[in-house]
Amino acid sequence: MPSIGAPEIILIILVVVLLFGAKKLPELARGSGRALRIFKSETKGLMDDDQKTDPHGRQLPPGANQPATEPQPPTVSEQQPTQDGAPRDSQR
Repeated sequence: MPSIGAPEIILIILVVVLLFGAKKLPELARGSGRALRIFKSETKGLMDDDQKTDPHGRQLPPGANQPATEPQPPTVSEQQPTQDGAPRDSQR
């Protein structure tokens, strides 16, 4: 597969200048630069969110944002029904 060389790049630049005009190119470059700057700041903000800090600015330990204990399965109630359906005391 052939790669893009200098003649192809020059041709692409000429086509862009013809399509948008010389007056629009600086405006397009400015707009794309702003968009790129905003994109970079947002991705940096997302990376900073991954490194959690508490309200006082101290970095939390690695497992601090996880719950303290794992959820426990529901427990069986103290009274269990017998075969005839009447409740019995489980402490016998």
